Amino acid sequence: MNQTTDAPDTRTRVLLVDDHELIRHGLATAFLLDPETEVVAQAGSVDEALDAFEQTSPQVVVTDLQLPDGTGLDIVRALRRDAPSTGLVVLTMHSGDEQIFAAMEAGASAFVGKDAPSVEVVKAAKHAAVAPRTFLCAGLSEAMIRRMSGETNRLSDREHEVLVLLADGLGASQIATTLFMSESTAKSHITRIYQKLGASNRAQALVTAMRSGLLSSMDPGSH
Repeated sequence: MNQTTDAPDTRTRVLLVDDHELIRHGLATAFLLDPETEVVAQAGSVDEALDAFEQTSPQVVVTDLQLPDGTGLDIVRALRRDAPSTGLVVLTMHSGDEQIFAAMEAGASAFVGKDAPSVEVVKAAKHAAVAPRTFLCAGLSEAMIRRMSGETNRLSDREHEVLVLLADGLGASQIATTLFMSESTAKSHITRIYQKLGASNRAQALVTAMRSGLLSSMDPGSH
């Protein structure tokens, strides 16, 4: 049987966004060297990026934070809302705690400093393609520890109890029953936990809690 068929292209399709052409070309070269990725478009602004996304339908967008007509977070928020399965990587030379948490809260899949090796950007993009709703950031644990060292952001004992039950997979009504509180009170605790951890959902909260050590010393089954 000599039947030939074209093999489907399984490479991860990437859109690069940076207002510096030299940086875009350097990143494009890094992706070119990886046989599992393909740069399908490049853009230098928010508007160009959103137009390019519509035209090329990439699986991942790698964007600089500072752009001439806005920020990379404008792109992240727009695409997380309109194309929720897209991987979104924020790449910036300004990698302070505020930028990390802003990217996480906007819905980014990964955050990489421009001082990182280009292979790390490629790795983050491939991660974002398969897990767009997670948040990958090398400095997240340290940033969370710094954030949690502030009294206003430290979890109370009761919030710790709720966090452990969230880690066990319990919902608000089950948590309320387990801890002998009303469901509205349980929901309030969950909301406060999300706020303090800089998370927008359970998965983000648990990943952040584990990375910052909030769950490591607890036995989720101890209740």
